[in-house]
Amino acid sequence: MSLPHFDPSHYDTQLAGKKARLAELLAPFAAPEPAVFDSPREHYRLRAEFRLWREGEERHYAMFDPGDKRQPILLDDFPIASERINRLMPPLKAAWQNSAALAFKLFQVEFLTTLAGDALITLCYHRPLDALWQTAAEQLAAELGASIVGRSRGQRIVVGRDYVEEELEVAGRRFRYRQPEGAFTQPNGVVCQKMLNWAFEALGERDDDLLELYCGNGNFTLPLATRVRRVLATEISKTSVNAALANLDDNGVDNVTLVRLSAEELTQALNEVRPFRRLAGIDLKGYDFGSVFVDPPRAGMDPDTCELTRRFERILYISCNPETLAANIAQLHDSHRIVRCALFDQFPYTHHMESGVLLERR
Repeated sequence: MSLPHFDPSHYDTQLAGKKARLAELLAPFAAPEPAVFDSPREHYRLRAEFRLWREGEERHYAMFDPGDKRQPILLDDFPIASERINRLMPPLKAAWQNSAALAFKLFQVEFLTTLAGDALITLCYHRPLDALWQTAAEQLAAELGASIVGRSRGQRIVVGRDYVEEELEVAGRRFRYRQPEGAFTQPNGVVCQKMLNWAFEALGERDDDLLELYCGNGNFTLPLATRVRRVLATEISKTSVNAALANLDDNGVDNVTLVRLSAEELTQALNEVRPFRRLAGIDLKGYDFGSVFVDPPRAGMDPDTCELTRRFERILYISCNPETLAANIAQLHDSHRIVRCALFDQFPYTHHMESGVLLERR
C-alpha cells in the first residue's frame, strides 16, 4: 500500500472527479446517474502495512511513494488509518525499542482492525521465532489488548486469535464477521457497510435463488441470503471459504451452499463441460436462479463467466475496477440494461474506486 496524498480540503473535488469518470465510462450504456456514497475524510482505513526503517538504533514506521523504494517517509501516525491503529502505533514502537526479542530482524508490521474495535497485529521477521519471542509477544498482546501473529519463513505463531471480529449493520440487522489474518477484507468499513445496504436494496425481496461468484468471507453473502430462497456461492481461497462457513454458522444463515470452486470452474460445471468432485451431492439443476451476484477481482469477469451471467434475469455487479466493469457490460449490453449504478469511495485520495451496477434483462 503506497502513501495516499492526504488532503481533506480536496476530498469533495476528488470525489466529483471520480463520479464524472464513472459516468463517462457508463455513458455508452445509457446508465442512470450514479448514486455516490462518500467516505469519512480520515481514520477510514481498517488495514495498514508498514515497512520498518532503521536509523541508528531506532526503527521507524515507513512507507514509500510509488516507484521510489529508497527514500522512506517516516511516520509517527497515519491519519487515514483507523483510530485504533493510530492508538496502537506508539506503544508497539516503544515495545520493540525496549525488547531485543521483538526487534531483532523485524522488518514489517501489519495492522488489521474493525469498526467493532477488534485488532490484530502481524510482525514479520527475517529470522526464526523462538520461545523468547513468544514470551515477549504474549506480554505485548496483553498490554495492547490485541492478538499478535508472528511470521517468518515457514513459520507462523499466533498469540490470541488469527482473525478479528467485525459487526456490520444492514437494513437494521447486525451481522458478525470473522476476518482472517492474511485474507482479503474490505479496507473501508464505513463504506463497506454502505455497499452492503445498497446491494441489499438493489437485489430486493425475491422468491427464487441467487448464484454468487467470488464470495470471499461471505461479506455480501450474509445479508443477500436473507433476500432469496437459496444461495449457491463459490470462492476459490480456502482461507476465505473457511471464514465464510464460520460466518454463516455464527449468524444462523442456513440457506447457503458454499463450494470451493473458481468462477471459471463453476461456469464449466453449469455448462456441463466437466464434473467436479466438490459438487458431488449438489443438484445444480434443482436451483431456480433468478439473480447472480458478482464481485470479481480487478481483472473483472473472464469472457466465459461474463457470458454465463447473461442467462440471469438480474446481474448485481460490484467492481473495484471501473474499466473492466465497462468491458464486461459491453459484452452484456445487448441483453441487459443498467437500471441502477453507484460509486462507493472505498479509497479516498487515490484514483481507485468501487462501483456497483444492477443490470436487468431487456
